[in-house]
Amino acid sequence: MLRGIPNCISPELLKVLHEMGHGDTIVIGDSNFAAASIAAAKGHVNIRCDGHRATEILDAILQLMPLDDFVEKPVTIMNKTERHKDLECSVWDEFKAIVAKHDPRGADAVDFMDRFPFYTAAQNAYAVVSTTETAPYACIIIQKGCL
Repeated sequence: MLRGIPNCISPELLKVLHEMGHGDTIVIGDSNFAAASIAAAKGHVNIRCDGHRATEILDAILQLMPLDDFVEKPVTIMNKTERHKDLECSVWDEFKAIVAKHDPRGADAVDFMDRFPFYTAAQNAYAVVSTTETAPYACIIIQKGCL
C-alpha cells in the first residue's frame, strides 16, 4: 500500500499517470464511451475503472497530476449534440467544481468540444480510462502539466 494514493487509482492507472509527460492527455470516459476502440485506434492503453464515476476518477487524478498551465484550457468536456441540446448535464458542474478545487483557473480551464472532434482528440490521448459513469456526456480529456 502507498499513502496518499486515492483507492480508485489502480496500479495500472498510477503507472500511466507517472509515465505521462508534460502536454500528454488522458481521457476519462463514461459507460457509453467507446473507450476500447478509441484506445486501440492508435495502440494506446485502455484502463478499466469499473465501479467508479468519472467525477471520482477526475478528482483522484487531479490530486496527483497538475493541469497544464502552458495552455489556456487543459480540460475538454464532450459537448452535447444538437439532438440533445435540452438534455440536463449536471455532471459538467461537478467536473468544473473538481477542476476548481485543484487548479486556480477553475472553470476558466475548461472547454467543450463537439462529439466527433472529441473522438479524434481522444484517439491521440496517451491513455483512455473506462468508468461506469452513467451521467450523459460525462467524457473529459485532461492535459498534464509540470510540477
